[in-house]
Amino acid sequence: MDIRDIHTPVLLERCAELLGPALQKPGSVFVDGTLGMGGHSEAFLDRFPNARLIGLDRDTDALRIAGERLARFGDRVTLVHTVYDGIAEAVASAGVEKVDGILFDLGVSSLQLDVADRGFAYAQDAPLDMRMDQTQGVTAAEVLASYGEGDLRRIFERYGEEKLAGRYARAIIAARAVAPLERSGQLVDVLQAATPAAVLRERHPAKRVFQALRIEVNAELAVLERTIPAALSVLGVGGRIVVLSYQSLEDRLVKRVFADASTSTAPRGLPVELPEHAPKFRLLVRGAELAGDAERVANPRATPVRLRAAERIQEDA
Repeated sequence: MDIRDIHTPVLLERCAELLGPALQKPGSVFVDGTLGMGGHSEAFLDRFPNARLIGLDRDTDALRIAGERLARFGDRVTLVHTVYDGIAEAVASAGVEKVDGILFDLGVSSLQLDVADRGFAYAQDAPLDMRMDQTQGVTAAEVLASYGEGDLRRIFERYGEEKLAGRYARAIIAARAVAPLERSGQLVDVLQAATPAAVLRERHPAKRVFQALRIEVNAELAVLERTIPAALSVLGVGGRIVVLSYQSLEDRLVKRVFADASTSTAPRGLPVELPEHAPKFRLLVRGAELAGDAERVANPRATPVRLRAAERIQEDA
């Protein structure tokens, strides 16, 4: 089956519209900080023949698949195996000082969700891995085996916004005393047994816990907190950045950094704003944009997306 039949890039047309003004000029360079299977990047390389891509991903399987998909673009494509907070180093290693466009499509990729043995999906029984980069780091099974009750409760509350975090943490501690939790099916069984019947009728008990484990295993929020400022630092004047978030914790972080970058730093009451206090960026969309009804129906993974975008209007002082 053609990869294009199983992977539909989220908000592709809107991303192209927002990044287009920066990618049309000769010699433009854009960074796809979450390359995945290369859907967005392939479309941009087709539409903007003057543009060159620097594609980043921590997942070696994704880099291999995207490399095959984008091979027809030849030397317009540079792929880098790195976590996206390494964006500045990746850009510099490609011989580029400033870039014209940046895209981040955050969260777990279609590839990671659809390959059962990665352990991301609670609906499929698989080893509890959840590492986006399977060459390093601890697995979800190792987190469940080694974290104390307080730490498990903390990550379920913070990263999953799970109201039953304490109950689930206690259930996991009790279950692992009997046998190691090594597969997603085992964890789902423990969570279901610990969930009140009324809650089971409302939602699947594993959704938020699996999200929290994935974020913890991959240090997603800590990495993202470093990534967005680093990305803004390599964006040239007139350059644009688009970020697609899929859960509120990510979106709030992006919102805060964008708001700071697009706000004057002049003290209140100053009669004239000095150039050094002027904002370096302007927001390209009001608030966070959502996918339209038609796209949500055609591509259910677009349902939770929140899009934010900004443009650099002035160099740093």
